[in-house]
Amino acid sequence: MVPIVVPPISEALAGLGSTRHGLSPAEADRRFRQFGPNRIEQLKRASWPLRLLGEFFQFFSIILWVAAALAFVAEISSPGEGMARIGCAIIIVILVSGLFSFWQEHRNEQTMAALARLLPQEVKVVREGKVFLLPAECLVVGDIVLLEAGDSAPADLRLVEAVDFRINDAAITGESLPKTRVSEPSQDVPLPQARNVVLAGSSVISGHGRGLVFATGARTEFGKIAHLTQTSTAGVTPMRRELARLSHVIAALAIAVGVGFFAVGAAIGLPFWRDLIFSIGIIVAMVPEGLQATLTLSLVLAAQRLARRKVLIRHLSSVETLGSATVICTDKTGTLTENRMRVRELFVGLEDYPVAAATADTVLVARERHFFSAMALTHHLQELQTGHGTALAGDPMERALVDVGCTAIGRSDGFRRVDEVAFDSDRMRHSVVYETDCGRILYCKGAPETVMGLCRSVAGSATTTPLDPDTRARIVAAQESMAGRGRRVLAYAMQRVSADTDRLSLECDMTFLGLVGLEDPPRPDVPDAIARCRDASIKVVMVTGDHPDTARAIAAEIGLVRSASPSVLTGPQVDTLSEADLKLALDAPELIFARVSASQKLRIVEALKARRHIVAVTGDGINDAPALKSANIGIAMGLSGTDVAKQASDMILLDDNFSGIVSAIEEGRTVFQNIRKFLTYVLVHNVAELVPFLAFGLFRVPLALTPIQALSIDMATDSLTALGLGIERAGPSIMALPPRSQAEPLLNARLAVRAYLFLGLIEAVGAMAAFFLVLRSGGWQWGQALSSADPLYLRATTACLSAIIILQIVNVFICRSSVRSVFAMSPFDNRLILIGIAFEIALLIAFNYTALGNVLLQTASVSAAFWVLIGPAALSMLAAEEIRKWLVRRSLSSDRRIAGTRAPTS
Repeated sequence: MVPIVVPPISEALAGLGSTRHGLSPAEADRRFRQFGPNRIEQLKRASWPLRLLGEFFQFFSIILWVAAALAFVAEISSPGEGMARIGCAIIIVILVSGLFSFWQEHRNEQTMAALARLLPQEVKVVREGKVFLLPAECLVVGDIVLLEAGDSAPADLRLVEAVDFRINDAAITGESLPKTRVSEPSQDVPLPQARNVVLAGSSVISGHGRGLVFATGARTEFGKIAHLTQTSTAGVTPMRRELARLSHVIAALAIAVGVGFFAVGAAIGLPFWRDLIFSIGIIVAMVPEGLQATLTLSLVLAAQRLARRKVLIRHLSSVETLGSATVICTDKTGTLTENRMRVRELFVGLEDYPVAAATADTVLVARERHFFSAMALTHHLQELQTGHGTALAGDPMERALVDVGCTAIGRSDGFRRVDEVAFDSDRMRHSVVYETDCGRILYCKGAPETVMGLCRSVAGSATTTPLDPDTRARIVAAQESMAGRGRRVLAYAMQRVSADTDRLSLECDMTFLGLVGLEDPPRPDVPDAIARCRDASIKVVMVTGDHPDTARAIAAEIGLVRSASPSVLTGPQVDTLSEADLKLALDAPELIFARVSASQKLRIVEALKARRHIVAVTGDGINDAPALKSANIGIAMGLSGTDVAKQASDMILLDDNFSGIVSAIEEGRTVFQNIRKFLTYVLVHNVAELVPFLAFGLFRVPLALTPIQALSIDMATDSLTALGLGIERAGPSIMALPPRSQAEPLLNARLAVRAYLFLGLIEAVGAMAAFFLVLRSGGWQWGQALSSADPLYLRATTACLSAIIILQIVNVFICRSSVRSVFAMSPFDNRLILIGIAFEIALLIAFNYTALGNVLLQTASVSAAFWVLIGPAALSMLAAEEIRKWLVRRSLSSDRRIAGTRAPTS
């Protein structure tokens, strides 16, 4: 890379036609129209016709193409056997399945793009000296951008101001070590190494500053390498891997059965081509072609439902993982609480005061003016232009503190900020240096234990006095008293400095000013969400930077802890624990971590994962990014979260509400259950389709269901009802079940027995009974051969087909729950199932009573008596399943009574 010289600030501004006050709105608009939006255009994908064509040549599609080709060859070799009709039916199966898969993938892309637009990156831009919050796409060359810890650089910037400014530019350079950036000129170095340049995609990890935009969009260094990101391939999600494995197992089983039937057919003297097509028909009928498409549909609809609940899913795979979550590590402020900070009490002059009384007491305000000045001045808020004028933008806690300080002493516009020591999670404090009427003063705000450790005196009524052990104990007692009432406690201190004071001497020998107790009430819906997690056997662990007493008080208020002595560990205590001791500590039933740093939070997450937990972690700051990435599900905050935290997360709570996590877990569990419902429904009719072929091969009776009729069930009559099961809403007690293991297969023994050996056999018996009933009523005798065009044979196969369709209508209601009674569920909850049933009935009528249906499926209308007789078969299937469900519920209730918990009814 060619070394460059980055000019001084004045030359850089002049060269780009800008000033320290930024561009005018008119000039910015002109440049935007000339150069376009600040975004990296996506690489062109393959055209939609090519992608659609690819859907027709997936693994199973190729097998079906081979089957169709063999059917046409059979028609040529042995005309008049109906093989061409079967070949056409198989091609229709390929086309319908491919079109549906293509539509689902397209819908998935559109949905995820729409969800991404819910949370655009916004930046603070200075134009004509005023600060505006604008979408990052609106940036143009010459703009002045404000950056602070947690932000991502939206364009290539030349710093014009920097305070303790450090960045991580691993996305561009691959080097993960933090780098200091300054505003002074640099020269003869490659652009990424210039100490006054921040490249697009870099994250600010400490400090704050102002940057001059000199490149946007594809002209940034990040834009030049963006194709490497865009051409990367997404990994395969666990459930997709499981579905692929299951599909291959079923396909292998189908092929084995098909080959076995081919051998049986050859042994009993079936013509070669007819035998081959029968075997292929079995294979096609046994493979559940719609599994992947149904999973995609379920995940997309789950993501859309969560978006309506203010939960943004960034990766669809996280919905799957959420269903297995066993532990939630959650922050307190803004997630469990409302993040509406209100100052409730002050400890100043070594006395407690309600905030209203303190600010109204002019004598107290005059005596403790430095304390209230510290509240008004120690902040990092920005005056932002809005549609209603100006407003202070930034942390709600800082706004509450500034409001109280300004209420007491008014605005301190005459004071000039000359230096700053930025906040970080290790120091847990923030200091600013102002030029005031009383000289240069440093004001410090932070956690009481970190601030008091740097104080040597305390402000008194007339002068300062030494901070002796008795006074220190009095302050600590006041702090603990506030924390015990659920207050968030901050300490203020000051230090007189001079222009010659070295930065290493700042925050030394300070004077303690007072304490502030802030109230942040719990969100009203959090106690119910915590209770639902407890019912679902999900452990909720509070991991906060607040004081242990504050954390304990809030945890008790929301029901997170119910005992008098929960396990409370502080960050320093975590550091003293060995890995084995930490793992043992994590087994405590009620657990709170307080005064925890980012590195300690990451260690807690790693220890939980080592205990084989599936961990969901919330975070909002840049230092939370490692824990968010390490967690099985990283959850960022939409309102208070930094850009870096959002980019490291799998999902974002748009309203920062803990209840959204519980909703997402519920959706994750529902997706898994719905795929099982779909699978059960499909496997049941696969058995009913398979038994006629078994009877034909083993007992030399006429084939009760032709291959084309079996295909009509798979790809026509059962299509919408099967999809309806894939989008079922959560059952009322889905959160009463324990988390499933990620190793648990979709097709477990219980599901297989229920589908193959119980419901499937009942349906198969009903279908075969209908077939033989029609045959016997027409005078057929055992062993009598029937022509495929014989009207009696056509009516009998139609009866078998109709029986399967009728029983599948009953089965769709049965499969909505493996435990709950059909009569306990509203039949009108799922509109797609109702539409699917109407579609099934319409097709059933068409197959029986229309000339086109008779020709396409080789059917003939059945008598009215058949419809009367099929009713008992449907009722028998329903009754048998209701008895099984009653026995299961009784067994679960007994087990739960022994365990002292509630029996699930999902």
